[in-house]
Amino acid sequence: MIYAFDTYYFENFAKTVCIAFEAWDSETETEIFTEKTTVTAGYESGAFYKRELPCILSLLNKINLNEGDMIIVDGYVTLDNKGKIGLGGHLFEALEGKIPVIGIAKNEFISSDDQRRTVFRGESKTPLFVTAIGVYVDEVKVKVEQMHGNFRIPTLLKKLDQLTRIE
Repeated sequence: MIYAFDTYYFENFAKTVCIAFEAWDSETETEIFTEKTTVTAGYESGAFYKRELPCILSLLNKINLNEGDMIIVDGYVTLDNKGKIGLGGHLFEALEGKIPVIGIAKNEFISSDDQRRTVFRGESKTPLFVTAIGVYVDEVKVKVEQMHGNFRIPTLLKKLDQLTRIE
């Protein structure tokens, strides 16, 4: 199973949504998990994980992960060639390296990272940025290219983003 997570911040709370789907090219989800939590940290440039990781870990308490499952986060796993990690890397550590984590980001991170791949989907001239840990990033790149949908953002990831924004 593949579990994709995203969080949206309202004035007084954060809403985290997880869409579960069976295969990279799935058109529909098999299950949706949601949770509203108190925001425990403000936005800190370069330390986004401090705000979002607690939200994801809280929602993960409702999900029974199994061997072979993967997690997608809206963001980065690795940030540079010096070993700095992003949200996905911190999640991988919190899960004791047992579940592969894939980061799919919409905005480019400035530093160079040999583990970052660009994915162009549909007719878009703007790429998605893919990083991963616990699985080969080049394999994931191909899978992201094959995700359902004709546009830059795959169908289920677009739905995930929309669901987080509904109070």
